[in-house]
Order: sequence, then structure tokens, then C-alpha cells
Amino acid sequence: MRRVLTVSFVAAAIALLSIGVGGAVAAGPAAAIPGDAPASATAAECDAGAGTDTVGCWNGTHYEEALAFNQTDGLTESELEELTHLTMARVEHVRERPFREDVPVETVTRSEFTNGSASGGSGGSEPEYRRWNDQVWKALFVVGEDGNATDAIDGVYGGAVTGFYSPGQDRIVLVVPEGEDPQIDPSTLAHELVHAMQDQYHDLTRPRYVGATQDADLAVDGIVEGEAVHVEEAYDARCAANWTCLAPPDSAGGGGGPASDYNFGILQTVLQPYADGALYVEELVDEEGWSAVNETMNAPPTATSEVIHREPDYETGEVAFEDTATGGWETYSDRGVNGSDTAGEASMFVMFWYQSYEYRHAVLDPDATIRENVQIHTQPDERLRTRANYNYAHESTDGWAGDELYPYRNDGNATAGGNATAGDDANATAGDDANATAGDDANATAGDDGYVWVTEWQTAADATEFRETYLRMLTAHGGDDYAEGEVYEVADGDFRGAYGVERNGTTVTIAHAPEPADVLDLRPDADLDRPSTGDDADATDGDDGTDGDDGTDGDDGTDGDDADVTDGSDADGDDDLGGDPDGSPGPDAATDDGVPGFGLPVAVVGLLAAVTLFAARVRP
Repeated sequence: MRRVLTVSFVAAAIALLSIGVGGAVAAGPAAAIPGDAPASATAAECDAGAGTDTVGCWNGTHYEEALAFNQTDGLTESELEELTHLTMARVEHVRERPFREDVPVETVTRSEFTNGSASGGSGGSEPEYRRWNDQVWKALFVVGEDGNATDAIDGVYGGAVTGFYSPGQDRIVLVVPEGEDPQIDPSTLAHELVHAMQDQYHDLTRPRYVGATQDADLAVDGIVEGEAVHVEEAYDARCAANWTCLAPPDSAGGGGGPASDYNFGILQTVLQPYADGALYVEELVDEEGWSAVNETMNAPPTATSEVIHREPDYETGEVAFEDTATGGWETYSDRGVNGSDTAGEASMFVMFWYQSYEYRHAVLDPDATIRENVQIHTQPDERLRTRANYNYAHESTDGWAGDELYPYRNDGNATAGGNATAGDDANATAGDDANATAGDDANATAGDDGYVWVTEWQTAADATEFRETYLRMLTAHGGDDYAEGEVYEVADGDFRGAYGVERNGTTVTIAHAPEPADVLDLRPDADLDRPSTGDDADATDGDDGTDGDDGTDGDDGTDGDDADVTDGSDADGDDDLGGDPDGSPGPDAATDDGVPGFGLPVAVVGLLAAVTLFAARVRP
């Protein structure tokens, strides 16, 4: 999950892509925001000659004015300019700070945006990077063995983005429907104008706004996007209360395809800064005023745990890793941070949650239904005023102290079918991204793929909780019980292959490769044995569980709790979820996303490289 220097801050259509949460959030008047900046100008004080130090007035437009037009038939160039000036004045009023210079606003159609953004300019199209990044997302059980992380990321961003601000070009680009006069969502414009103001005061092209890992990127976005969502919320609330505002367009940026086309594991990972970040900023403003937000922008969070738990002093720990792999397995030393990425608490939570949403496995809470597991994320206790919010905290991932995920490759396995046994290529080499047919691994990804993931936790109890939840997820996919001290095999499906899972005190280490022998090559010092079913090369014949056939009757949990996860829960009322576990017409999810990348390349390099979410970051 290497990020791409987000040279842009993206707004994803939150109303279009949000997962239904079973109830609308009422929009009420925004509470007064503690002020530590000049008060807004009165209408009488606002004229075309007002300087840039005047708050609530831009180019002679006062924040309380109303527009003399609507956008039923689209906006002309002059009307878009008027709307921009009014929105700038209103953002100033809410944020209690003036803009320093004008912000150009342009429009582009969905197809133009998509064609110009797919993996562009961020390193996401490099074969080596794509192969490395695939293993990160596969380790998170979000992209399957036959999937492609870069394509999935491009799909999310190409369809979800409704606009972005480019710090490198000091402009906003809004995505509009095809073949029509542009209609603008005023909330999207307000959101992107906050990013423009941030850039004018903090310079968003600085290295501190680009995390070196996925978790660091998401953490930085927690303050950057959190402030933008917080201001956008206040803007929307005032529109509902006493401002006259344009109605949003019927379609969000021309749409991007049906919700079912999106990978919601990636989408919900991307949305974390918008959900938790908004609450994080709200708390800062309520307790210390806008000066606390300014200070946090100058020293952004470094881990999503800080934002999730709203603990600026959240403590992390050292992660100890030594590459002892044998048998031709190698890391990508020039990718990520010395070959590794850091997933972090937010991504780990989504990993467990996504198994309920996509695969109907009750992983977070084995005693609850699938629907209830999904709602752990979609129905949080804390709500935002004007939009759906999401929860990313759970005892399974609380207590995170650090992690390093090292993708591995073994190009020596590219000949003569690699490690696969005759006739078992398709299932046994669960890392051969090329979907090679038997004996044809050389045409796959030039070899086998795997990873070693070292996770560190605050306490041994935290580590145990994570390991138990991970094993519950693993056995849900594998169908057999887990045998302590042995490599576990998943015979088929999206996450087929061999897994070694060990806990040592506060450390949980996970290794994955196509075959049990490969796992032991990746971690030769691990206290793990091959599956007790005999020759591990024959494990793909269906007897790859720890006791032969315990998992074939549907009891795929580690202790029996998952028995109704794969067939019981779905049969007792959860099948009515229809495509959306919450029962809404289709999961929507996004809010605006973007900026400094994040564990994935979320870079929108201006107009051309606009949405390479989880691709390698490159600074212009």
C-alpha cells in the first residue's frame, strides 16, 4: 500500500457511495463555533474593495447574500464564478479565517476525469509496484488472489470522485455529467475550497502531508479531510437553517456506475479520515478552538489510531523484523519503507468488517448475525450532523501499536509449474496472480507471491484478541478448524493458499504463500509444522484442514462460532440484504477523499493523474 503523493485533495461522492446506515441523520442548525479569529464583516462593510484580511466577504460578495439564479438548466461561466465567490465568503465565515487569494474553479466530465486519472503519474502502472501493492491488499483480505488492487482502486476513484483540489496547480476541478451544462454540488465546492484555504496557509505540497505508509497517509488525511468535512457540515447545516443555497444536482458528477461495481473494502478504508477525522476536528474545535486545528495541521497525526481514538499522544511501539527467508524468496527493498507498508488500525478493522459485508462471515462478533456484524461499522454511536458516519473501533483491533507488512516474491518458482503439484496449479499456487493454468506458472506474475506481516500490540491480551479474530476470518474461508502449531491451508476461493499465524507476547506474525512449504521458507525459524494431513503438496485435494474433514459440515469457525456465519446466519433472515447488508438500495460510501495519499496511491495529480489512490507517491 504505497501511496502516491497526493497532489490533490479529492472529494468522493458521499451521498452516492455511502453504505446505507438505516436512517437519515437530521440536519439542524450548526452550533456556534468557538472563535479565535476576526469576526466576519457585516454586509455594509463588504464591498469590492474589501481587502483579503476581511472575513465573510469575497470580491464584494457577502456570506449572507442569496444568488439570483438556480442551476436547473446548468450554470454559465459567470454564474459559476458568482457561486464560487459566495461559497468562499461562507467558508471564511464558518472557518473564521480569510482566503489569501482567489481560487480558480474548473469543470471536467466524468469520462475525461476517468481517462485522465487511471493509474496516471503515480507509479501505479509499474508492474513491480502493482505486484507489490497486490500483496498488501490481499493480506488485508480485500482483494482476492485473482484480483488486481490497482484496477480496484481505479474503479473506486474513477466513479466516486466528484471533485478535487490540486495544491500543485492551485485550482479546483469539479466532475460534472456528460453532455450537459454543469451543475455543481455546493457542498463539494465548499469542501474543496477548505483544501484551497489549507494550502494557502500550510502549503499542502510539503512532505509532512504525504505519509510514507498507508496508515500514515490515512492519519494525515484525518486532519486534512477532517477539517474539510467539519466545515462542510457547518456549511450544510446553515443552508438548512438560514442560508439560501443552491440545491445539489440530480446526479453526483455524472455518476460512476452502479454501487455493486465498487470494492467496498477499499472504499471504506478510504473513507476513514472523513468519518473519524470530522469527529477528531470537532473535538479539537470544541475544546480549544481553531488554533488547535492549525497546530495539528502543522504536526499531523502519524497513525490512524490517533484519529480513531482521538488521542494525539497515542503511543506506538517498535516492530522487530528480520528477513530470514530461504528458498529464493525476496522482499521488494526499493518499495515502501525498506520493502514494507504499514496497514494500521483502520485498515485492519475494515479487513475484519469486510468479511461480513462481502462474504457473509461473522468475524468481528461470532455470536451476532451478519447484519449485526455489518452494522458495527455502519451504525456507530457517534453521528455527524448532516451525513452518515462510520465506526472503525473494535476490541479486535484496539490496542494496535504498529505493524510492518512485507510483500515477497519468488521468481525462481516461475519455471516448471513452480511449487504446485501436477494438476493443482490453479488452487495450490494461491499467489500466482496470473491465473496460470497447470504447469504454466511462468506466464503468471513471473513467479510466486507471498508476504510476512508483523503486528505489534499494546498488551498480550490485545495481541491475543487480534489473533483470535484473524483465525476466525481465516477458518471461515478455509472451512476447517485451526490446529495450533501448524500451517493452515485454504484450498480454494479468493484467499486460497497457506498461512502461518504465530503469537509471541505482544507480537502476532502472519506469513502467507501458495504452499505450506513456502510459508516455512518465508519463516524458517517459525515454530510451525506442515499440516498433519500428510504430504502438504497433496493438501489441495480437499483434506487441507487440521483434522481432515471437520470443516466440511459448515462449521468453519475456530471454535464452532462460525457455524452460522457461512450458512446459518444467511439462512435466517440475512439473505434479504440484497447487495447491501443494511437493506438500502445500494451501498454508497464515499465522501471526499484524497489528498496526501495514504496507504494506497490516492494521488490525484492534477487533472491527469487524478485518482491513483494506492499507488506509489511521487512528488512533482
